[in-house]
Amino acid sequence: MRLPRSGAGWTIAVFGLLALLLGALGLLWPETQLRLLGFEVPAERAPGDYTGTFLTASSMASFNMGVYYLLAVATEWRPFYRFTVWFRLVTFTVFTIAVLSDVAPDRFFGVAAWEGLGALATAAGLWWDARRGAAAPAVPTRSDDSAPAPASDAAR
Repeated sequence: MRLPRSGAGWTIAVFGLLALLLGALGLLWPETQLRLLGFEVPAERAPGDYTGTFLTASSMASFNMGVYYLLAVATEWRPFYRFTVWFRLVTFTVFTIAVLSDVAPDRFFGVAAWEGLGALATAAGLWWDARRGAAAPAVPTRSDDSAPAPASDAAR
């Protein structure tokens, strides 16, 4: 896996790695994940309580999202970076509303803050990269297989 090649890429890589790790945590140790989020962990669940099912689904989604973010970093897919800024701000808004309307515990605001601050960090990284001219696609400088070979039938 390549290291990020831009400031925005680093913000996406950090979020992707954490999403992947927290998704794995929820799949392997769901009770720990619930406690981190501020939810109660009863000794026994009532019939019809699908908390475990929902946690498995959301943890798998988080794990997959982490993979998607890391793939975007590996390819320096800048349109994806810009896309995440807007949708992470939407996520911040929805999660904040969930806390303010008592749908989620107060500790869940940490998830909202993480999304909002992450969106702002990526936006700042995109701005910083554009200012220093890093927005242009990277061109390999080594003479190994990472550089494209010239076509033999290229227009003359």
